[in-house]
Amino acid sequence: KMEQPKTDEEVAKPKLLRVYADGIFDCFHFGHARALEQAKKVRENVYLLVGVCNDTDTHKYKGKTVMTESERYESVRHCKWVDEVITDAPWVITQEFLDKHNIDYVAHDDLPYADTSGQVDDVYGFVKRAGRFLATQRTEGVSTSDLILRILKDYNDYVLRNLSRGYTRKDLGISFVKEQRLRAGASLQKFRASLQPMAGRIRKQMYDSLSKIGGSPRNGSKSRIGRRGRATASDASDGAGTDSHTGDHDDDDEDDEDEDEEDEEEE
Repeated sequence: KMEQPKTDEEVAKPKLLRVYADGIFDCFHFGHARALEQAKKVRENVYLLVGVCNDTDTHKYKGKTVMTESERYESVRHCKWVDEVITDAPWVITQEFLDKHNIDYVAHDDLPYADTSGQVDDVYGFVKRAGRFLATQRTEGVSTSDLILRILKDYNDYVLRNLSRGYTRKDLGISFVKEQRLRAGASLQKFRASLQPMAGRIRKQMYDSLSKIGGSPRNGSKSRIGRRGRATASDASDGAGTDSHTGDHDDDDEDDEDEDEEDEEEE
């Protein structure tokens, strides 16, 4: 039986390349999606398989996750760059695993990942030595750990948020005293915030009143009081021109004192 000649499209189309990427993918975020996009676009005509580790291995070797394994499987499955999800992915990649899934290359960021299970020094050391590793780039500024840290930093705010949405203190795992303290603190913050506009209006009115008083003439003088009650440069010059007036007032006071002394002597 003669083999049918290939069409131009079949000749031009490169061989399907099966690329594998793995991870925990807890709280699936755009950093995960970008890594999978890079793996999908690392070569032409890529079929991307993504392995997601189960809860047992993850909790044992890395720590507690926010999402369950089934939630993590579904999150990855709904990423548009993913062609196939491999559940219960192995913690350490082996030759048997690569052969079973016909994997050509493994894609991941190039950082050395120590194997906490104690099997090897680097989880990806085997494929790196075999020349079957394709490096991707991490997205700086976002990670599952960062997201969890944000929640922990604003823990009280998120507790109040969920209380206001109908969750009970038992749902949130907090005591009655903790709940009341958080609610009281929130009420105090709202009260303080409500005073801010009023305080601003009072400050403005006081400033306007002081400005009017400071700008009005005093005793026929052209001097003005500065914003902090200090004479400005123009005030000093005005004051220099009124020394003679000040001297006249002092003389008048001395004359009044002499007259008072004469009256007392007459008495």
